[in-house]
Amino acid sequence: MAATSGPPGAGGAPRYREAGVDLEKKGALVQHLARLAGGTGSAGVLEGVGGFAGLLALRDAAPQVRDPVLVAGADGVGTKIALLASLGRHRVAGIDCVAMCANDVLAAGGQPLLFLDYLAMGRLDEAVVAQVVEGIAEGCRQAGCVLLGGETAEMPGIYPDGVYELAGFCVGVADRARFVSTPAAPDGPGMQARPGDVLVGLASSGLHANGFSLVRRILAASGTSLDEPVPWAAPGEAAPTLGEALTAPTRIYAGPLLALGAVVEVHALAHITGGGLPDNLARVLPAGCRAVIREGSWPRPAVFDWLREAGGLAREEMYRVFNMGIGMVVAVSPEDAEPALAVLASSGQPAWVIGTVEPAPEGPERGQPEGRLRFGPSAKRPLAGGWVEIVED
Repeated sequence: MAATSGPPGAGGAPRYREAGVDLEKKGALVQHLARLAGGTGSAGVLEGVGGFAGLLALRDAAPQVRDPVLVAGADGVGTKIALLASLGRHRVAGIDCVAMCANDVLAAGGQPLLFLDYLAMGRLDEAVVAQVVEGIAEGCRQAGCVLLGGETAEMPGIYPDGVYELAGFCVGVADRARFVSTPAAPDGPGMQARPGDVLVGLASSGLHANGFSLVRRILAASGTSLDEPVPWAAPGEAAPTLGEALTAPTRIYAGPLLALGAVVEVHALAHITGGGLPDNLARVLPAGCRAVIREGSWPRPAVFDWLREAGGLAREEMYRVFNMGIGMVVAVSPEDAEPALAVLASSGQPAWVIGTVEPAPEGPERGQPEGRLRFGPSAKRPLAGGWVEIVED
């Protein structure tokens, strides 16, 4: 006999609820999630939460795009989710999930249009799910996209109590003309930096959602309490707890970047996630070029200095793991650097000129000269590209 969530059948057949899945509870929760999703926008939405799939009319959602190209990305929150769950900061997990996906779409040249989430846990906890989706809805509003649907999976026996997994999927749109190869960037169709470009770094909000396997290891070894004020706080200063500082929500760059693209020509964007500045910036450099980053050209948040000291980490390791205070890098022509900084400032986004793109026909030299860090081409890019050098300023 098929198992159901209603009364037991003949012979005492088990109910689905007794197996760990409560369909009635989930049905009521879906109605609340639908209301949250409805607050993220409606342009072009033909079918949202509740259908077998979400429907979005592209012509209505992006009427300004003449020759549309879909831009898609998927990501999660990584092991940061363990700290967020332990601290009860479930709303931040939702914001982070949108941020990691939407920022990738933005870096690829797209305007975020829609977001889908996948949330799995052992037993349905309505309060946790609601907080996560509230964060997702807030992230979608910041990214300018609609929460079109998703999946909340109850999986008893797979996830222990108090543990959940969260992943997201963002789809955006761009005009095909943005990806046409040029003599200066022949390796298209993706956006690429060009020799002579100025690199503008946009401030991160902290660690974002990368490097937390190392962060958790440092915390375990140091025995530092997450509930205490941050160790770098000045005496008498009203300061966040260490847990709050480490798990600050990931910054979403949609507003500032879309405003920037309307004023200056953006040659390339690099979202600084896992692999830090060296690996992610190298992804948008053509072969025969290097990015020279001037360390000290931006104010580094104190959390990174604390992690380096508490973990006894090498400077090179810090740059390979963390964003070091820069969450996105924009490559523009030298004449556009000042206008770019002005637009970003008017959008409330702190930003600085942090380096340049230079010809480097011989490739990176071997060794690490004093005061310099040299990193090879990105391991994430299948084609040979440029490389990154970080210089003490």
